[in-house]
Amino acid sequence: MFKVINANPFESNQECMLIGLFEQPEKFTGQLLELDDRFGGELTELVKSGDISAKSKSISVIHGLGKSGIKRFVFIGLGREKDLTFDALREAFGRVCKKLDDFRIRTLSTALDTFVTDQVSPNDAAHALSESYILATYIFSGYKQKSNEPEIDIESFEVFTNADSDEVSAALQVGSAHGEGTNSARTLVNTPGNMLTATDMAEYAKKLAQSYNFEIEILEKAEMEKLGMGAILAVNKGSAEPPYMIVLKYQGKDEWKDVIGLVGKGVTFDTGGYSLKPKDGIVGMKMDMGGAAAVLGAMEIIGKLRPEQNVVAVIPATDNMVSGEAFKPDDVITSFSGKTIEVLNTDAEGRLVLADAITYAKQHGAEFLVDVATLTGGVIIALGLDKTGALTNNEALFEEVLEASYEAGEFIWRLPYTEKDKERVRSSKIADLNNSPGREGHAIMGGAFIGEFAEDTPWVHLDIAGTATVKSSHDLGPEGATGVMVRTLALFVERFGQGEQ
Repeated sequence: MFKVINANPFESNQECMLIGLFEQPEKFTGQLLELDDRFGGELTELVKSGDISAKSKSISVIHGLGKSGIKRFVFIGLGREKDLTFDALREAFGRVCKKLDDFRIRTLSTALDTFVTDQVSPNDAAHALSESYILATYIFSGYKQKSNEPEIDIESFEVFTNADSDEVSAALQVGSAHGEGTNSARTLVNTPGNMLTATDMAEYAKKLAQSYNFEIEILEKAEMEKLGMGAILAVNKGSAEPPYMIVLKYQGKDEWKDVIGLVGKGVTFDTGGYSLKPKDGIVGMKMDMGGAAAVLGAMEIIGKLRPEQNVVAVIPATDNMVSGEAFKPDDVITSFSGKTIEVLNTDAEGRLVLADAITYAKQHGAEFLVDVATLTGGVIIALGLDKTGALTNNEALFEEVLEASYEAGEFIWRLPYTEKDKERVRSSKIADLNNSPGREGHAIMGGAFIGEFAEDTPWVHLDIAGTATVKSSHDLGPEGATGVMVRTLALFVERFGQGEQ
């Protein structure tokens, strides 16, 4: 879709061109100077009069009026040049891309160099452009009857720049991969639970493996019973749908070592089991597989970009239902690791399925673990709806994940994890562990439970219960699923090992 062109942008014939504009420039330079000359200095006057605004994220439209082959120029305000960051540029691009439907155009272009500063390189600008375009224009069409009104899709997006065209093209491809992987995760989370069962998720993983040449293993119920995966099997007991343990392997090195394990909670619908959720709390529980979606989205990016890393992705897939066969409070179950668990809350099921998945990831050689899960309502009480909570047993690994989250623009806040927390999850009088030691520090307790299975393996836990969905549209997407942590995981894998472990 994106095409890089080293040529004068204003000699092209496009329906619409995006131009970046900074506040208080001493004078126009480069591509803006060329455009101002074509307008006989009128561009300068329009900026002075305020008809074209340079205020951050503002959008101003003027028509070409025969001064150029471009029919319409869309100016994106960028604020002060020294203040522009990659995140701010991505959001500015996202805001204008969400309005493209209003223009009803099929061809689009941009003068990329008008977005470049000392802090934002042409490659950064290209990455921000393609990623934000794909994220901001995402739509989950749902299941309504289709209208007869034809949809208007952008058929080509030309990027004019004086920078190295191969490097800019590569940056556009990276940004596109990040956007597409995130959108894939969004679609998975937005899909209703009756249309995305554990079986459907396994089929999705098979297609992903086929597309990107991943090694795949899918354990069915009988195999899990034979191996003794009692934690995920307990959660599945009340369901008519079979469970699956899904494993995808990507080998980017000659030897299978330094393996990163990505583990995603794949509970396709969570009723809470016998610890039944209230009627308001149960609505929206199709999103309880958001961790699995994040891992699958990240694996899509990894498959496209092929980093020189080794990755094993493990997804425990099931739903948590109520029936005469369902597991109950007071049950004691034996996990795949051999540790026994006293179940005090059947709605604390995510940590149970992750327990077996973490152990299985280690059996597949994972030497570093990151798990992602819509794990607790407690993280929302603690941090709100815009912050992902984290726990870790390894400072260096957490710093690598944190650096990736900064680049992705996905906020993570680390929660404390102490010996007293470990003591609380070991507080059962009849089993090794207690799956619900109380409401106090609930988000910490959920993560600490998973830490009992990570043991000494460097591990980071990410609780996305608050960030997996949003209730209103934003610059980089609509309401609904966010695809949070997809890009953080992908960037973490790509950058892994650049710091010290």
